[in-house]
Parts: sequence; structure tokens; C-alpha cells
Amino acid sequence: MLAIRSKSPLEKRLSRQTGQTRTSSGTKLIEENVEDLEDRYLAQARLEKRGQTFSSAEVRRRLGLED
Repeated sequence: MLAIRSKSPLEKRLSRQTGQTRTSSGTKLIEENVEDLEDRYLAQARLEKRGQTFSSAEVRRRLGLED
């Protein structure tokens, strides 16, 4: 169970425009965006653990792709 309390005009606006309860609107928003949040956290974690970086010119040189 997840409980979210908000007194913002946004929740009333969302419920009024969709015709759904605040709970169902919130649940739908979470369900539709959880994958994006997971991707964001994964990308952030990888950035924090990244090692040495190379420019595209350096990669081409190391792979013998220079013209």
C-alpha cells in the first residue's frame, strides 16, 4: 500500500480533468512512469561508477580507424 498526501491544486485538477479518483489517477501516473524512474536511477548509478573516458578521436585511433 502506498499513501500519498497532497493538498496541491494539481491533484484536484487532475481528478477533475480525468474523471478518476485522486487515488486511481496517482496510481496510473506511478505505473506509467516507474520504468522511466528505474532507467534514470540506473543511468545515474552507472555514471557514478564510470571509469576512464575517451574522446571519439581517441577511440578511432585505438581501433585503427583513423583516416
